[in-house]
Amino acid sequence: MLILLRHGQTDANARGLLQGRVDNPLDEIGRAQAAAAAEALGTVDRVVASPLTRTRQTAAALRCDAGIAIDDRLIELDYGEFDGRAVGDVSAETWDAWRSDSSFRLPGGESLDELRSRVWPALDELRHHSASSTVVVVTHMSPIKTAVQWALGVDAEISWNLHLSTASMTRVAVRGSRSVLQSFNDTAHL
Repeated sequence: MLILLRHGQTDANARGLLQGRVDNPLDEIGRAQAAAAAEALGTVDRVVASPLTRTRQTAAALRCDAGIAIDDRLIELDYGEFDGRAVGDVSAETWDAWRSDSSFRLPGGESLDELRSRVWPALDELRHHSASSTVVVVTHMSPIKTAVQWALGVDAEISWNLHLSTASMTRVAVRGSRSVLQSFNDTAHL
């Protein structure tokens, strides 16, 4: 089983800011969310996390004898000049351009196509381990949406129709070369 765990809340999440590569720590609520996720998951076989502090702190709450592996490919989408800005500061024209073209890149940032080109190979490498053990990937909203694309074999456009809460879990069963989305944005543990 592959479990995609979004990091717990940060102050920037609570304020509605695009974090991207900004390296914010969990806030008090985020630390409680990480503990609740750990309790719900119990002991897992493998944990892989993005290198950013908020994901490493979430991963550190989990119980895994193998420790935490860091994979830079699981880092959040680079919002470029929009990192740290309020979601509401993004113009309607920019949102329209972004939603209509997966190769669109915010100034100084990264496109959804570029995100996919780094996240999918990371997931392909975890496929074998996920077929016979519980692998938890602690990452961010955009990489998890990209993982859903990977699991379902669909294009990036689906990303705009998905919402992920902080500390939510998305489960993907791996059966050989097939992936089955078993749950999405599960927050029952919170």
